[in-house]
Amino acid sequence: MKRIPVALAVSAAFAASAAHAQSSVTLYGLIDAGLMYTNNVKTSATAHGSLVQATSGNINGSRFGMRGAEDLGGGLKAIFVLENGFNVQNGRLGQNGRMFGRQAFVGLSSEFGTVTLGRQYDSLVDFLAPLSGTAGTFGDTGFAHPFDNDNLNHTLRMSNAVKYTSSNYAGLKFGGLYAFSNSTDFTLNRAYSAGASFDYGPFKMAAGYLQINGNGAVPQANASGAVDLGEAASTTGGFRFGADVQRTFGAGLSYTFGPAVVGFVYTNSHYQGTQSFNLNNGSQHFDNYELNAKYTLTPAVTLGITDTYTDAHLSGAFNATGTKYGSDPKWNQVNLQAVYALSKRTDVYAEGMYQHAIGQNVVAFINTAGGASSTANQVVGTVGMRTRF
Repeated sequence: MKRIPVALAVSAAFAASAAHAQSSVTLYGLIDAGLMYTNNVKTSATAHGSLVQATSGNINGSRFGMRGAEDLGGGLKAIFVLENGFNVQNGRLGQNGRMFGRQAFVGLSSEFGTVTLGRQYDSLVDFLAPLSGTAGTFGDTGFAHPFDNDNLNHTLRMSNAVKYTSSNYAGLKFGGLYAFSNSTDFTLNRAYSAGASFDYGPFKMAAGYLQINGNGAVPQANASGAVDLGEAASTTGGFRFGADVQRTFGAGLSYTFGPAVVGFVYTNSHYQGTQSFNLNNGSQHFDNYELNAKYTLTPAVTLGITDTYTDAHLSGAFNATGTKYGSDPKWNQVNLQAVYALSKRTDVYAEGMYQHAIGQNVVAFINTAGGASSTANQVVGTVGMRTRF
């Protein structure tokens, strides 16, 4: 008689253990804090100076989050991610004050791919950014192309989004996203994107496209739609892009040989009907050409370098005094990085960034500098540490 309760207890324990194994919730995060020196920051129309600051997210934005999965049987899983961005120096929320501003989505995953709904990254970020200096495993924030004009540094995340990401088919992955306007005007601040990547041994390539419609009004006509320009302004020192139509496409490739990885990324961004650069409902184009390389010197030391040349074309652009720009602006930015791993989770780093602007009345503006320069040149030096959990 005693054997039956014991057997039942053992069976119940195994069943509970199996049920527990089918579901999981993981708490994770990253903290990036450092010190940054910028040689020139314009503080007003007539004042400027050097800037030393304690910073959060010099490379990677500080964040914490939860991810979970539940096995529904038959190879189907329910998944979710809730990810918060914050400033470690003052504790404030990032992404314009959102509780889960970096990511917030729920979905289903199977051998045929994954479908998710919520606030997510677009296809350029998912597929192309990993080959560029804006990758989270590389320079990320400071290495962004001027003003993050192609959104590879995910200045704008897509709210109200439905996204599909395929499984890996012999190195091929693809996907797409549609973000709703949530407005009776279906096209007022909506977005859609698509992309693909292919890995073949040491060779990788990727391409993607992003289009955003109807967010050009100042102030923004529908901030509850796909993108929030206020988030962009808080991320890029007050500078924001908005356009009636924004189209960005890009492609890139990389090759690994031994301890080195070299890559090239090209993106083209076209903003039609915008107020940026004092445009009077004009247009602006950005062609970004980036060369990058990483070298693993030792198991603990990684070195990196990128060089980005940005060629912009403005139609109907005037400077702050009402004078038309004498030439289209151009920027060249060179970035250096050294990372020393103290452990698998913690590292220290040093970065140097230099940007030179070309064109009449054009100034330098490094994405992480804290503001635009008063001249055509800007230099940023930063040291910091990161820990992950």
